[in-house]
Amino acid sequence: MRDQRLDRLAEVIVGYSTKVKAGDLVGIRSDPIAMPLIEAVFEKCLEAGAHPFWEATADSLENTFLERASDEQLAFLSPLQMQSIEALDVRIVFWAETNTKSMSRLDPSRQSKRSAARRPYMKRFMERAAAGELRWCGTLFPTQASAQDAEMSLRQYEDFVFKAGLLHHDDPAASWKRLAERQQRAVDWLNQRKELRFRAPAGDGHDGTDLTVSVDGATWINCCGGENFPDGEVFAGPQGVDGHVNYTFPAVHNGREVEGIRLAFRNGRVVDASARRNEEFLIAMLDQDEGARNLGEIAIGTNYSITQYTRNTLFDEKIGGTFHAAVGAGYPESGSTNESGLHWDMVCDLRPDAGGGSISADGEEFFRDGRFLFDGWPSPDA
Repeated sequence: MRDQRLDRLAEVIVGYSTKVKAGDLVGIRSDPIAMPLIEAVFEKCLEAGAHPFWEATADSLENTFLERASDEQLAFLSPLQMQSIEALDVRIVFWAETNTKSMSRLDPSRQSKRSAARRPYMKRFMERAAAGELRWCGTLFPTQASAQDAEMSLRQYEDFVFKAGLLHHDDPAASWKRLAERQQRAVDWLNQRKELRFRAPAGDGHDGTDLTVSVDGATWINCCGGENFPDGEVFAGPQGVDGHVNYTFPAVHNGREVEGIRLAFRNGRVVDASARRNEEFLIAMLDQDEGARNLGEIAIGTNYSITQYTRNTLFDEKIGGTFHAAVGAGYPESGSTNESGLHWDMVCDLRPDAGGGSISADGEEFFRDGRFLFDGWPSPDA
């Protein structure tokens, strides 16, 4: 008998997040280890009258490809992938890793070539999603590997994952709608502002964060359990950025963990990048194509049910009291026009235990030490 929380998760993803309806072509992409969740979502899609199919993935095959493929093969983008992204009405992805470190010793330049080859796919995916032609959602299936990264037992990690998705509530979808209302107040206010400034004090051998981001002409997006699950953030497409940021947590991309990242921006681009560990990988990712050194997203985490770092961006970028910025591709609906094969979110903690910090908009402080300063906005007390 499968965990009943997986059935609740499936119900929320199909009925609330992606709003699957009769006649929809629904692609479910996942490693077979997530079969209990695959089955639950497949069943819910059938109940909705849709046409679901499962696309199997495997980390072992991706590793083999990156180890053995020729340069020509690395640069190849299958037309079947492009056809799929044109045909689907709904794409549901489960991240279910059996070894989160399997790519740690691969040549960064090969990973960079592989990522750059996916740029047309990323561009079309984001275009269709922005136009409302493609609904999508990604979520995590708890595995021993992810639990180990989070320094938890599998049972503890399952509890963490399901609580982050508000699945312990009597009506999870209603809880996400309430968060959406609170986030919308922030979005409406931020959409009237032109410039944000993020500041955090120096410490632990770094010079702190002082980042000025233009959002004049950008559109703030309310993320409330749609594309990502769990969710909990508001984000916009930067129109310009200057200054520097020291990221609090290690940033994970393609299974590679990079610690102590410092990025300096001038006129919207990364002009200096360093890291205490795996700097070579960081530079290789930033140099993969013209758009990789541009900032594609600026966001504030609002999910106060997520309180700890777990080495998984799906959760870490949503931590209430943090902000994150993504280098590379931006989402067209947010006002970003940046294109890249890369989209890499990196998180900065502004909570008191991390030294605190603030965010101001057009000179008015609205966020301090991990909390919004206005009533009715997302809050750990709500």
